Amino acid sequence: MIEVRFPEPHFRMKKEGGKDYIFDAIRKSWILLTEEEWVRQNFVNYLVSVLHYPATLIALEKELVLNGLKKRFDVLIYNAAHQPWMLIECKAPTVSLGESVLQQALRYTMTVPVSYVVITNGSYTIGWKKEGGALKEIHALPSAPGTTAD
Repeated sequence: MIEVRFPEPHFRMKKEGGKDYIFDAIRKSWILLTEEEWVRQNFVNYLVSVLHYPATLIALEKELVLNGLKKRFDVLIYNAAHQPWMLIECKAPTVSLGESVLQQALRYTMTVPVSYVVITNGSYTIGWKKEGGALKEIHALPSAPGTTAD
């Protein structure tokens, strides 16, 4: 398990048509505020504010094609060479981080090969480093891309 302490949230919010929206600083647009989106926004805020990951190396909810089906990953971090480096799958706090969530993230890595895979529901975060075709659980998120040999 990886300990993640989200910083105090200071997000721009609005209500429109009876629905709540949050401003996504990465995508520079208003996004419908769901439980999963709250987790994604807080996790990205943690990566940028606490771990100092460059926001310019973060992509959110980009489409990929997997076995002919269109899917969207939640968060993809690139390394300094702009190669996919870490894939993060976010779930609502009520969703258990079981085998099915890990398998979903691993399916995405068939199209987008990365060194790290992380799953989180905001309350719990679990991560792995891919080493020699195997997954090795990590107990802390790695340093920001470009600051280490990763």
